[in-house]
Amino acid sequence: MDSDKRRNIKTPSVKYALSMLLTVVVIISAGLLAFDAPIQILMFISILAIVPFMMGLGYNYKQVERSMTKSMSRALQPGLILLTVGILIGAFIASGTVPTLVYYGIEAISPRFFLVTTLIFSSLVALAIGSSWGSIGTAGIALMGVGATMGVPAGLTAGAIISGAFFGDKMSPLSDSTNLTPAVTGGELFPHIKHMLWTTVPAYIITAIIFTVIGLQYNTSSVNAENVNQLTGYLAEHFKLGLIPMIPIALLVTLLIRKRPPIPAIFIATAVGGLIAVLYQGYTFSDTIGIFYNGYTQESGLEIVDSLLVRGGLTSMTALIVLFLFALGLGGMLSDAGVLEALIASFSEKIQSTGILVFVTILVCYATLAIGGSIYFSAVMSGTLMRPIYERLNLSPENLSRVIEDSATQGGALVPWTGAGIFAASTLGVSAGTYLPFCFLALLTPLISMFYGITGLTMTKEEMKSNQKKPVNNQGQKKPNKKITSDYVV
Repeated sequence: MDSDKRRNIKTPSVKYALSMLLTVVVIISAGLLAFDAPIQILMFISILAIVPFMMGLGYNYKQVERSMTKSMSRALQPGLILLTVGILIGAFIASGTVPTLVYYGIEAISPRFFLVTTLIFSSLVALAIGSSWGSIGTAGIALMGVGATMGVPAGLTAGAIISGAFFGDKMSPLSDSTNLTPAVTGGELFPHIKHMLWTTVPAYIITAIIFTVIGLQYNTSSVNAENVNQLTGYLAEHFKLGLIPMIPIALLVTLLIRKRPPIPAIFIATAVGGLIAVLYQGYTFSDTIGIFYNGYTQESGLEIVDSLLVRGGLTSMTALIVLFLFALGLGGMLSDAGVLEALIASFSEKIQSTGILVFVTILVCYATLAIGGSIYFSAVMSGTLMRPIYERLNLSPENLSRVIEDSATQGGALVPWTGAGIFAASTLGVSAGTYLPFCFLALLTPLISMFYGITGLTMTKEEMKSNQKKPVNNQGQKKPNKKITSDYVV
C-alpha cells in the first residue's frame, strides 16, 4: 500500500524546486533582516511553508511528517554532545580548569603574537584529537578569555580559534569528516588528505600571515592593565590554580586522542571536574549539580570576569538544540522532495570544464550545508549528486572530496544553524556574524580551490583500467551520463 502511495509522488520540475528553495530563503532572510526575528521561529515557519509544496507533489501528511522526523533523528548524537558540552563548560569553570588556563595564558602569551599563537595551538589540538569541536571546547574557551584581557576583539579571537580547529580537523586521519568524505566520493583516506594539501596549506599560510600582521597592532600598551589586574586578582582569590585543575582537560584530550566515543569522554571529564570542584575548590555537592544544570552563575560585578565565567550548563544549549532540530527537519523535507536533484539534473550535462564543475560543486556544498544543517549531510548529498559528473569528466575522486572539504567542512561554522555553527557560537560566546569575517581559512580555501578548477592545476585524472573502459557510442565517443541518481542513506 505504501509503495502505491510512493508511486503517486511526482518529481518536482525545475521551477517548482526553485520556488520551494526561494520560499525558504525569503522567509529566513526577510525575518532576519527586516524583523530581527529568532532564527528558530523562522525555521519553524519555513517548515510550515514547505508542507503544502510537498503535498502538491503527492505526499500525504504522514509522509511529510516522516521526512521531517527521520532527518531530525540525526540530531540525537550531536544534540547529546551539545548538552554534555554545556555541562562540561560549567564543570571546567567550577573545577578551576578554565581559570587556570586563562591566568597562566595571560602571563605566557605575547599580545603581538596572540592571534597567530591561537591559530597554531588550536590546529595542534585538533590535529592530535581529530576533532574541531574538541579543540574549540577545550583550548578555545581559555583562549577567548586570554584574548579579552589583551583587548583583542572577540570576533578576531574566535576566527583564529575556528580557523585553527578546522585546519587540524581536516588534516587529521582521526577525524570523522575526513574519513567520511573520501568514502562518499569513492576515494581513499590518505590520497584524500594528500590532495587537500594543495588548497589547505596555502590558505593556512596566508591565514597565519594575516593574523600575524593584525596582531602586530596589539602590544603591552594595548593591554588594559586594570582589566588584567581585576581578572587575575579575582581568579587567584576565588580559585585554587595549578596542576590539579588541569586534570579534567588533560583527561578529556587523552580520551579523545585514544579515539574513545565523545559523549562518554565528555561525561568522564565532567565527572572528574565536578569532583575537583567539590574536593579541591570547596563547592558543595548541591552547588556543583546546580552549575552542571544552570552553568556558573556567581556574578562578581566585574564585567570582564563575568563575561568569561558566567556561562555553561545544560540549559544554555536548549535553544541551540531547538534550532538544530528545525534545521534538520527542514533539510529532510527538501531532500526527500528532490529539490536539489531537480535543480542539478537541469544543467549537469552542460558542465564540461573543471572550472565550472568546481564552482557548481562549491555552490551545492553550501546549499546542502544550509539546507541540511550538518557537515555530514552536506558531504553525503554533495558527493552523491556530483560524483557522476566527476566520473564523466574522468576526474579522480580526490578532486571531489577535496572540494567538499574546502567548502562544506570549512564552511560548517559559518552557517549559524548548522551543528558546527551552533557549537562554535555557544561555546565561544560569540555570534556567527561576529566571527565570520575573521574565519580567513574558510574564506580563502574555496578561492584557491576555484583557482585550481579554472587553471586545471592539481585536477588529477582517473587512470582508466583496461577492463573498466567506459561504453562508447557508434562514433567512438564516450556516452555521457543522462541522469543523476541519488541512493544515499543518512
